[in-house]
Amino acid sequence: MNPSAPSDLLLHTRDTRGVHRLTLNAPRSFNVLSEEMLVALQRALDAVAADAQSRAVVIAAEGRAFCAGHDLKQMRAHPDIDYYRRLFAQCTRVMMAIRRLDVPVLARVQGLATAAGCQLVAQCDLAVAAEEASFGVNGIDVGLFCATPGVALSRNILPKQAMEMLLTGDFISAQEARQRGLVNRVVAADALDAEIEQLVQRLLGKPREALAMGKQLFYRQLETGMEAAYQLAGHTMACNMVHEVAQEGVQAFIDKRPPAWRE
Repeated sequence: MNPSAPSDLLLHTRDTRGVHRLTLNAPRSFNVLSEEMLVALQRALDAVAADAQSRAVVIAAEGRAFCAGHDLKQMRAHPDIDYYRRLFAQCTRVMMAIRRLDVPVLARVQGLATAAGCQLVAQCDLAVAAEEASFGVNGIDVGLFCATPGVALSRNILPKQAMEMLLTGDFISAQEARQRGLVNRVVAADALDAEIEQLVQRLLGKPREALAMGKQLFYRQLETGMEAAYQLAGHTMACNMVHEVAQEGVQAFIDKRPPAWRE
């Protein structure tokens, strides 16, 4: 599976601060994760990973929907288990690429996020939603249990809440998503960009190296037992502490001055 991706299917910009913005740009199809969209996302995430000056990624979307999940018409046109395995493997590579990036990834959710679209939100490190946004894993309504979206969803919200969404296909509002832990903040639609920018500014004020160490440790320790998690965390903190950004930060605290990397 190696389809060519139209250059305008995913808009990729980078500002002078190193903030990448990936915008799903297929509003007429509700920004579905077609083969082509997955390829475009993978290429963009690979480009971010190769950018040593990157600081953050914002995943956004055009139109009324953030992302309506996989392209069911495309899937129905290929009733073959090997095709489906390749498709879901490609989607998994995209999701894991988000997790493996050294920099924080923020979802800007302006509308509907369903099935693999909800998975995409759950996979991001942070998420800000408009009040009108809604979230669901409703594949069950067409006889398809949202198994892969459930992986990310169950790592964001409590198991019984995740199971209820997966088994019933019911949608939750943006406020419910915030209460359950799927998104960090909910704001009016016209305040969405300002809220994202506020979070980005907070992140840019922290040393990239410490954020990278912290992100990788955070996810690794979630997948292991407590004792092993403490060992991983202790090793990461020791490595972080000997790094020049922490040495400078601690000395600045002692000297009662801002650290040099904030200037």
